[in-house]
Amino acid sequence: MKKVFASDFDGTMYFYKADVKLPPENVEMIRRYQEAGHLFGLCTGRQVGGLTPFINGLVEPDFYITSTGANIVDRDLKPIFKRGVDRAAADAIVREMKPKGYRLTLDVEGDICVFAKMDYPGFYYVISGVEDAPPGLIHQVSIHTESPDEAAAVSAWVNQRFGDSVNAFQNVQEVDIAPLGCTKGKGVLLLRDWMREHYGEITLYGIGDSINDLPLIEAADVSYTFPYAPELVQNKATKVVPTIVDALLDSMAHNEA
Repeated sequence: MKKVFASDFDGTMYFYKADVKLPPENVEMIRRYQEAGHLFGLCTGRQVGGLTPFINGLVEPDFYITSTGANIVDRDLKPIFKRGVDRAAADAIVREMKPKGYRLTLDVEGDICVFAKMDYPGFYYVISGVEDAPPGLIHQVSIHTESPDEAAAVSAWVNQRFGDSVNAFQNVQEVDIAPLGCTKGKGVLLLRDWMREHYGEITLYGIGDSINDLPLIEAADVSYTFPYAPELVQNKATKVVPTIVDALLDSMAHNEA
């Protein structure tokens, strides 16, 4: 039976506030996992374009579940599943939030769209509004607030105002707004169906560190989190481990029978 490991990115395998953002031991263990014949991929609120500049030449995922499950692609970035936020809803959210000074980002077909130039190593568009975003599906609207309390308030407002068409997920002080029904958990279940067509039965492993990873952790056959994760996440996970290296080693040793 094939083992498929879906990993959150930020705070799980990549640490953007640390001096060493992508620890070499994580990279080496992911390679070992894949060389053993297992599949490893990412399950994140980031866009495809928000991942590739930081992993190219280091990690080669077998799949990408991005924008909270709204854009799923294979290792060659070919589509597996795509959904988009209604453009009218995206426009209304941007018009409400932009004057508050929050940093806003759109995922349009995997590309990053922002409203001001930024220090970023990859490709991105600078736009003034949804009306001049490139054509294609807006997989997600992301809002960077100044505090977890602000993020909670923004999430509540979005879900109350636009809950018939989108889901807003809080990740510390970030808010990710995806099409209604899209979650990391739904994303890995869709991936599992796709994997079964290509590989037969699989065992699905998942790991994450935050509240927005709960759907992933609950959907996985075996799930992992960390001692620094919220207590609710720790209570839902199969195992609490020190690092992703420990989770991958446990997955390799796990007997599905």
